[in-house]
Amino acid sequence: MQAAIYHMLLEELGYKVSDPADAELAPVTFYQRMGRGEFDFWANGWYPTHADIIEYLEVEHPMRPIGYEILGGGLQGVLVDKATADAYGITRWDDIGNNPEIARLFDIDGNGKADLMGCDNGWNCQLVLDDTIAQNGWRNTIEQVTSGHFALFRDSVRRLNRGEPILQYVWTPGAFTAELVPGTDVIWLSVNNPVTGQTGASALPISQCPGQPCQTGFVPHDIRVVARNGFLAANPAAARLFELVEIPLNDIARQNLAFDSGANTEFDIRSAANRWIADNRANVDQWLDEARAAA
Repeated sequence: MQAAIYHMLLEELGYKVSDPADAELAPVTFYQRMGRGEFDFWANGWYPTHADIIEYLEVEHPMRPIGYEILGGGLQGVLVDKATADAYGITRWDDIGNNPEIARLFDIDGNGKADLMGCDNGWNCQLVLDDTIAQNGWRNTIEQVTSGHFALFRDSVRRLNRGEPILQYVWTPGAFTAELVPGTDVIWLSVNNPVTGQTGASALPISQCPGQPCQTGFVPHDIRVVARNGFLAANPAAARLFELVEIPLNDIARQNLAFDSGANTEFDIRSAANRWIADNRANVDQWLDEARAAA
């Protein structure tokens, strides 16, 4: 949906824009082709990770990130149900890992350890979760349940609806936080001692992540437009638009949930983008006015 929004806003500025559905590519492939001058921009740069990709590419046309489309929008971490968190003062992994009695609240299989619904075998998040548990000495109080992530998530939703405690790994953007809404149904857990390479606080508000600074155990990513330097220099209106557009993470989560529920055609995605623009018309008009002034 993000790419469709940029497509439509640029058309309102008078640009002719190719359909983003015609160029759904892996990041390395896209950056290589943008570096050859085949594309001007894309709406799904993940920083800091994609900075490493671009650094090692030999490109004819240099490129750079611009604007903060979704500040801190690329997140991973562990959610705990808000009812249990509020009742027992849980804001961090540490509150569970260092307290066997609290850990037993999340025990499903009866072995006395908190069951953290985690990742599929072989996923990087599986290793990070296990390493975080080991590094902090929590192997006797927390264990990761490794299986199909989506099945584990669905089980957590069912247990939360029954009023049972849950610990669930998720990532964003995705449909997960549209079903388990941070600040309402769940909170993000912070961790005092994340593993090497996964440090850094996210921009989540205290209502969604009470353990401030909010270190979820995974390095947070900003989702940003990436564009060719030459295109930005030649098109100040587009450049200014890229600097201004912001899309709330929860809006993406709701669209992802609708996508997963069957609204997944190109028509559905364009319709969702159109609705988003209509719902945010006041901001959109201000962005477009500033973009026109920059030209």
